[in-house]
Amino acid sequence: MVSRKSALIIGITGQDGSYLTELLLQKGYVVHGLIRRSSSFNTGRIDHLYQDDSIRDQGLFLHYGDLLDGSALQNLLLSTQPSEIYNLGAQSHVKVSFEIPEYTTDTVYMGTLRLLEACRQLDYDMKIYQASSSEMFGSSPPPQTELTVLRPRSPYGIAKVAAYHLTRLYRHAYQMHICNGILFNHESPRRGETFVTRKVCKAAARIKCGLQKKLILGNLDAVRDWGYAKEYVEAMWLMLQHLTPDDYVIATGEMHSVRELVQEAFTYVGLNWRDYVVESGLYKRPAEVDALRGNASKAARVLGWEPQTKFRQLVHLMVEAELEVLHSHG
Repeated sequence: MVSRKSALIIGITGQDGSYLTELLLQKGYVVHGLIRRSSSFNTGRIDHLYQDDSIRDQGLFLHYGDLLDGSALQNLLLSTQPSEIYNLGAQSHVKVSFEIPEYTTDTVYMGTLRLLEACRQLDYDMKIYQASSSEMFGSSPPPQTELTVLRPRSPYGIAKVAAYHLTRLYRHAYQMHICNGILFNHESPRRGETFVTRKVCKAAARIKCGLQKKLILGNLDAVRDWGYAKEYVEAMWLMLQHLTPDDYVIATGEMHSVRELVQEAFTYVGLNWRDYVVESGLYKRPAEVDALRGNASKAARVLGWEPQTKFRQLVHLMVEAELEVLHSHG
């Protein structure tokens, strides 16, 4: 009998973690997930999997732990010995990183260091995926590739740059199989409600249903490359299946402004966004990243990965999901 592949997902309860869990279970993996202890339930994105007895008992196992606790990471690796590790854990909200820079750096950079050290000391055959970010490019003009100069504009972006260089160092110094996925903004109905895409799509649905009157936003002129998270986690998996570890930009190659996002979402529900949206400095960052657009040609050439869901389709998908939730509740 062939033994099943096993994976450890750090950040399993997040948007990407939930989609990645679904993908790996479909491929026959045993999946271990690291979750932080909380006084309230924080597993909503994977409850549909974990509440299925056959999946929970045979393929999905959750473990308490934290990137702030190196010994717990080492003990978990020792007990599970996964063949693949996906480090998706972080304080990932860019604006919040200005308010809690020390915690952001501790989870993003030091957390990565603790994980890599635990892996190095155990010294068995494993492959590691590190979640890097388009925020690392900061003020470097688009399009951004794997060779673009990194000029981050937030504590989050700086911490991600440090973790990126750290993983590359460990890859070369210790011959560890580590890949950096430089993912541009990727969204879905499972995106956190404080992120602008989810915030806009939810507001459009709620205003349409008479449950909300206004939407307050920050910089409407910021430009981003938005893709579908469900497709982006497949790129993560493909990176670790490739024989040689490397770094890859994952993006759609399209740029759209927050203003276009708002217009598309409100038009979908038959509303004029100008009647409901208020721009406020309250949500603007101390230092803005003006324009991000990725060039994922390397991922297409080497991994065979290309995005399928483009901007307009993604916005419609997210608004529709919000409308379905509201209609189901009454």
